[in-house]
Amino acid sequence: MYSPKAQKIEIDREYPCPCRRPGRLKPIALTDAFGCDRCQQIFVVDENGTSIEQLSTHYPYKQVWRWTGTHWIRARSGLKETYLPLALGVVLVLAIIWLPLALRLPVGANTIPWIILVVLLAILPAFLVWLAYRRDS
Repeated sequence: MYSPKAQKIEIDREYPCPCRRPGRLKPIALTDAFGCDRCQQIFVVDENGTSIEQLSTHYPYKQVWRWTGTHWIRARSGLKETYLPLALGVVLVLAIIWLPLALRLPVGANTIPWIILVVLLAILPAFLVWLAYRRDS
């Protein structure tokens, strides 16, 4: 996928709002920040001057956008990349701990709840990875 090079954000200029609303980002006096006239969000310019971060957000992670010269693109957050190793770690721990326990149990009615529990615990990390990839795209 082609990712256009980020351009420097000029503090004294107006930009379209990256929140997919028809608002305009206007510079806030004496700061390196912008305020949207439509959604009332505040965005701070990073040290490099190539991206902005939304300050007041209800999301559990930062929302960062880069300016391409014509539009905003969402910058990659580290959250998406941490879910896959975390999910694989949970599945491996389940396999290392549960497999020896399951092999020692006698076959019978008691193994069915254990199997259901392990399947549900293995599905949970996969669901979290799916949510992270769905939300970030």
